[in-house]
Amino acid sequence: MKNFFIILVLSLSIISCKNDTKKSSDTEPSLIRGEFILIDNAGVIKGKDFIYGVIIDDMANELNKKIKPLQREEYDMVPVVIKGIIKENTEDGWPEVVEIKEIVGVSEPTSELPTKIKSSDSIQESSGAGHEGHNH
Repeated sequence: MKNFFIILVLSLSIISCKNDTKKSSDTEPSLIRGEFILIDNAGVIKGKDFIYGVIIDDMANELNKKIKPLQREEYDMVPVVIKGIIKENTEDGWPEVVEIKEIVGVSEPTSELPTKIKSSDSIQESSGAGHEGHNH
């Protein structure tokens, strides 16, 4: 319950600070809450209204080690809270990248199954229901 309270407080502070993220200097880390994945030396952190590439360095690799035990499959994204510096991306990929400065927390994924599996199941169920109607 205490962890839930901490995450709730962090979430509220992210929401209240969201508009200030772009105004902060390039050296001041921002609190970022989203889902993280690192595959083949390419990292991404995705939030409700943003997607950032992740600069692969020692901190990104450390975060990857912390999320590995929580992943249910190879491509499962894991909720994280980090402090990082958001920068314009000068290379191919996402328009903005984040350099992780501090790992605040890592939590277990909340959904029962990854979204992509739920989507395919619901499509199969809806097409199957329509097919049964034609058998009568």
